[in-house]
Amino acid sequence: MSIISNDINKAIEVLLQDEVIGFPTETVYGLAGNIFSEKAIDKIYSIKKRPSFNPLIVHLHSVHKLSAIAKNIPDIATELAKKFWPGPLTLILEKQENISCKITANKNTVAVRIPNHPKALSLLQKIPFPLAAPSANPFKSVSPTSAQHVYHYFKNDISFILDGGNCESGIESTIIGFKNEKPLLYRHGAVSIESIEKIAGKVSIITNNETNPDAPGMLLKHYSPKTKLILTENIFETIENNRHQKIGLITFYKEIISSSVQHQIILSKNKNLEEAARNLFAALIELDEMNIDMIIAERFPEESLGRSINDRLTRAAF
Repeated sequence: MSIISNDINKAIEVLLQDEVIGFPTETVYGLAGNIFSEKAIDKIYSIKKRPSFNPLIVHLHSVHKLSAIAKNIPDIATELAKKFWPGPLTLILEKQENISCKITANKNTVAVRIPNHPKALSLLQKIPFPLAAPSANPFKSVSPTSAQHVYHYFKNDISFILDGGNCESGIESTIIGFKNEKPLLYRHGAVSIESIEKIAGKVSIITNNETNPDAPGMLLKHYSPKTKLILTENIFETIENNRHQKIGLITFYKEIISSSVQHQIILSKNKNLEEAARNLFAALIELDEMNIDMIIAERFPEESLGRSINDRLTRAAF
């Protein structure tokens, strides 16, 4: 049975035994292990039931450690790292030879970032290796944004969860790769594409890949509750069409009054997209635990973090 604790020394003890822990970041909680331990990496894939073709993200505490993980780093990648690290941006870079192909899903590139979370950074500074850490949820399930969510998923599979409170961003990192030193967007995330383009210029968007993804988060179905989810641009019509069902509702900032709605979660009464993103996964997990027939979610404005929220809801509804 998992222990939830803020004891970093205990987390170190577990990691040094080639075991896996629940790991807080500002985006979502991760399932973390030593990148140089085949045993730990195998456990991450096994516990998560993650297919081996889906690569992991390496977490560092300092940009000075990047050259030990990646090589031939494009200048624009360096500029993005200066602007957004520590923070919710993952870069896809050419890997060093000592990085396990299990981490990179047999690709010559590695996904890497520096998390902007005090507990995560403190832990990473105190251990002699970086951490591989995909989100701490079963494959395709909703990502966890609290230690309690991780416990709910994996209480019988991991011995320790490092408690870092609720995640500040609430959705995963934005993933950027490069071709001929031009930026490519592999996953919308907690850094908006508009913010990326202010530094890197026009970003090309890479489409989903179901069998050989170059980065995490590219599968069509992902972040999915067990309860059926419908994403809609017309919330009232969709409620009416399903009026005989017990409905859980997710909206941006408006309250909807309907006898068919059993429970509603408003993600940001202040109409703030960052707040809405922070609350999204927790709302999906909460509704998924209720006795309802379906979740209806309102499509968000297709701008800034609204794009990232729509991306998660589209994959949840697939």
